[in-house]
Amino acid sequence: TVVSATPKVAPTVEKDVTKMATQFETPKMFTDVSDRAKAMFSKSQSAVADMGEFGKGNVEAMVESGKIAAKGLETLGQDAADYTRRSFESMTAALKNMASVKSPTEFFQLQSEFVRSAFDQAVAQSSKTTEAMIKLSSDAAQPLSNRFAVAVEKVKTAA
Repeated sequence: TVVSATPKVAPTVEKDVTKMATQFETPKMFTDVSDRAKAMFSKSQSAVADMGEFGKGNVEAMVESGKIAAKGLETLGQDAADYTRRSFESMTAALKNMASVKSPTEFFQLQSEFVRSAFDQAVAQSSKTTEAMIKLSSDAAQPLSNRFAVAVEKVKTAA
């Protein structure tokens, strides 16, 4: 007769597996893994929310910068139009004065005064426009500069 050893081995192996599972605390190990996974998911969820908020702030800064630039350019355009109007009026008045002169000396004197005045006004307007452009550039860049400072701070905090 042949005796099979399989029935005797199977219950022993089953007991050993049950003993190992309780000794290594398998349920506790799964609980630890589950808790760690939950914590990592929570951290990643928080990081994604922070990135979204940071991106939103960047877009808002770009919009604000654009508004400042548009308003500044509008003001510069109005100033240029006003200067052109005043220059045209000044030139028209000077031409009327030159048309009513009685001598070449008086004509050249009026012409010299007009040219000198026009040059001084052009230099003054150029200086005014340059200063306004510098200020506008600074004002328009300020919201972006503030966002850059926030980004640097976030990098410092993360490191």
